[in-house]
Amino acid sequence: MANAMRFAAKKRAGGINITPFVDVLLVVLVIFILTSNASIPGIKVDLPKASSSVALEKPKTKAITVDNSGQVFLDAYPVTLTELEDRLRTEKAVTPDFPVIVRGDAQVQYAKVVEVLDLLRRIDLNQVGLVTGKPQ
Repeated sequence: MANAMRFAAKKRAGGINITPFVDVLLVVLVIFILTSNASIPGIKVDLPKASSSVALEKPKTKAITVDNSGQVFLDAYPVTLTELEDRLRTEKAVTPDFPVIVRGDAQVQYAKVVEVLDLLRRIDLNQVGLVTGKPQ
């Protein structure tokens, strides 16, 4: 009986408190979620809808945006078609095979996007993607 009393009197050693660890992991998760939404900086455009799309999001991806007024942007900076060609040729000299994505507003004239695509073909850039929105 004395042995039974001794076992009952013993307290179990305390375990490692993982609450601070879980708190830190949740903070890291929130930071990751917030920073992952800033994929490619650019101008807000209303993208046309497509049933399937391919994402070309890489660190060296160049984003060309054509807004609803027909203004062309390279990585959120307004450029003319001549400036766009010069900057892309400079980038091609450094990185010969870099991906380019073209974001055209759904309301933009089709001819303006074709001008950009023709310019990319003249420069001989083959990794070109068209950004579309998901159908609703």
